[in-house]
Amino acid sequence: MQADLPSPLPAPPSPSPADVKLPLPMRALLRLSTAIVVPPRAGAPAPGPAPEGGARPGDEAAPDRAGPRPSARTAARILAAALAASSASACMVGPDFQGATPPPVAAYTREGLRNPPTSDEDRRNGAVSQTFAQGRDVPGEWWRLFRSRALDSLVAEALARNPTLDAAQASLRAARATTEAQRGALFPQVGFGAQSSYNKAPGGDLQSPLNDNSLLYSLVTPQVTVSFAPDVFGGTRRALESQAAQEEGQRWQLEAAYLTLTSNVVAAAIQEAALRAQIAATEKVIQAQTDLLNLITKQSNAGQVAGADVVQQTALLAQSQQLLPPLQRALAQQRNLLTALAGRFPSEEVSQTFTLASLHLPRNLPVSLPSRLVEQRPDVKAAEAAVHAASAQVGVAVANRLPQFTISGAVGASATNFAALLNPAASLWTIAGAVAQPLFDGGTLFRRQQAAEETLVAAQAQYRATVIAAYQNVADALRALQSDGRAVAAANAAVSASRQSVELVRKQFGLGAVSSASLLITQSAYLQAVVTQAQAQANQYADTAALFQALGGGWWNRRDVKPARDPKDPAPFL
Repeated sequence: MQADLPSPLPAPPSPSPADVKLPLPMRALLRLSTAIVVPPRAGAPAPGPAPEGGARPGDEAAPDRAGPRPSARTAARILAAALAASSASACMVGPDFQGATPPPVAAYTREGLRNPPTSDEDRRNGAVSQTFAQGRDVPGEWWRLFRSRALDSLVAEALARNPTLDAAQASLRAARATTEAQRGALFPQVGFGAQSSYNKAPGGDLQSPLNDNSLLYSLVTPQVTVSFAPDVFGGTRRALESQAAQEEGQRWQLEAAYLTLTSNVVAAAIQEAALRAQIAATEKVIQAQTDLLNLITKQSNAGQVAGADVVQQTALLAQSQQLLPPLQRALAQQRNLLTALAGRFPSEEVSQTFTLASLHLPRNLPVSLPSRLVEQRPDVKAAEAAVHAASAQVGVAVANRLPQFTISGAVGASATNFAALLNPAASLWTIAGAVAQPLFDGGTLFRRQQAAEETLVAAQAQYRATVIAAYQNVADALRALQSDGRAVAAANAAVSASRQSVELVRKQFGLGAVSSASLLITQSAYLQAVVTQAQAQANQYADTAALFQALGGGWWNRRDVKPARDPKDPAPFL
């Protein structure tokens, strides 16, 4: 099984997806790896100072008042060229991300979806029959299907107080703010600056810049600057696309944290119930063995049984008592885990307690269609967002190898005092355009593009691995539930049979018909049967919860989480 993803990047020397979308001249520019100084054309006039008395040959004489000066005309041409280049900014180099399609699988298991087999005898032995509702949606609050108010209240407390969700929500808000900050690169940057200085002009052959030829003067220069980098080849937009994909990944990380927290609370509650059942069964067996030891001791004092029978029963009782402290320790640690999941300190233990009798096993289990699993699993969606981010980074790497355009301008005034700034003659302005093209960098930008492409390949492979693991999780849960019913029925039958065996052998032992060895064997079998029964019941509950988790937890049906309201910017114009 393999998810349908954007095709991996071909290995060199085939052109990369980032290159094949570009026109031939641009591809040739990308492959330029050495700096070449182009000599001037034959017959072309060499640049140099203008001849004395006017403009260069071929230039029109500039009137004194009409038309812009040559420097302003040149700046206007550069500005027009840069704006024309920015108008072509619809071009974005690099691969265009295409969302993954569901893998072509029609079932989670080889033989398709089958209900857990439960016979009439299994039902008589206490097995609960469960059925799979194929195509039915998983509820958003799936833990309510266990019909336990204590569990519902504990999950609600964990969602409200657990710091893991707070950290995930803060990470999402940080990613969203970073995306908005990256979006600002698409707009011109406007700033204001002012400088005041006291200067001394050099004397001698050099003249003072002032009309009165003063060597000492003050200079005040306030100005507004504007700069803009047209996104001609889409590098800025690809960077924004990558950051937006990372924000999307953080959103799915939040959903994954929500699902993990609720699943951990349910699993911990089920484990506590299983430990309580095992402790209760062990204490019951210990009490029965203690009563039997008292009986054997009386018989030994009366000379009816040998002293060895007393020793054997004492050893069996000690072995059973050894099982109790580890179970009690595990229960105490499980209580600490539930308290920590609820966002409390161990000294603030939660009040909710759980037993297997307080939990109701869901009968009808919703099972989503296999084609919808990739859209429901938060980890799969997070992996897809990682592929999207890596895809956009390829475009960023390609755009960095292409010409970079910059438009800048400034308007202000410069005078020797603040009052003179109001004089129109003190005004100044500048318009400039620049273009930079890397020609030789030792292969740095090319290797960075290769690294970005390989990162995309790795993200695609990780996505496929995540999809396979998601289907495996569902298949494992279905397989476990198909055998849990039989296991619970067999455990119940074993407990019933071993209990009857203990009662019968005990009566026979009281009549002297059997030895103490037979009684010890039946007691050990009964203890093992009751422990196995508690574990089998807990496994069925835990596997049911694991199925809900493997199917994505029903986040798409949840209404309890509202998007955070964007904070008001106190200075939106900045």
